[in-house]
Amino acid sequence: MRFENAISIEDPADPRLAPYASIRERDLVGRQGRFIVEGEVTLRLMLSPASRFRAGSILLAPERLPGFTDLIAALPEPPPVYCASKAVMGAVAGFPMHRGVLALGLSGEPPAPGSLIPPAPAPAVVLGLVGLTNHDNVGGLFRNAAAFGADAVLLDDATCDPLYRKAIRVSAGAALTMPFARTASPQALLGLAARHDLVRLAMTPGAEGDIADAALPSRSLVLLGSEGPGLPPQLMAECKKIRIGMAAGFDSLNVATAGAIALHHLLRRRRGV
Repeated sequence: MRFENAISIEDPADPRLAPYASIRERDLVGRQGRFIVEGEVTLRLMLSPASRFRAGSILLAPERLPGFTDLIAALPEPPPVYCASKAVMGAVAGFPMHRGVLALGLSGEPPAPGSLIPPAPAPAVVLGLVGLTNHDNVGGLFRNAAAFGADAVLLDDATCDPLYRKAIRVSAGAALTMPFARTASPQALLGLAARHDLVRLAMTPGAEGDIADAALPSRSLVLLGSEGPGLPPQLMAECKKIRIGMAAGFDSLNVATAGAIALHHLLRRRRGV
């Protein structure tokens, strides 16, 4: 099977491949409204109706093209599809492209954070990320948010980009489907919660209340901070502090794991379990 509109490219310097050049370095400094998707699972998700983003172009090794032909052809407006050998792809990207599947995503205009919160009095569970700079943790939290049915993820200004290539991969593509928006600061997150009747829950090992025993609200903003420092004390002072019970002498969990447990408890309430 052959996609008739695929464009074969043999020169790594071809300007049409410029958006894919030096992927790792450019990921770190941002792409001004663009991002890179790598791998079959995430590309299929981005091309599906569930994705919040669209592809600006697709770059495939020739042997990977047949597997995407029908999916690309079914798009209302298929993006340009380029075919290049893995050697050419690696020369452009700056590292070996074993998967042979890349795409350029277009992030578009970001939504207003408040628009992602279900209006009161409907139940709502929103995940708030404060100062998370590890892409694996952010990707893991997006995966958990999607798995447990959170309504949205809100990020402060210091949290890293969930559309970073590795974060998308770790999220199993949930970063492409999960509604999210960025706020100007941690305080802006608190203000947003107040305006939308969300109870502010700060996850911290130092809290007295265990989430397993707490009377949980139907509308909440669950705040998670980076591993080690955690949430800023001044932020927690304006929240209801809550912890996850653990064995004596141990009070540390990976932040993505902590987020999964918190979301599980909160969303059980919604399901009436």
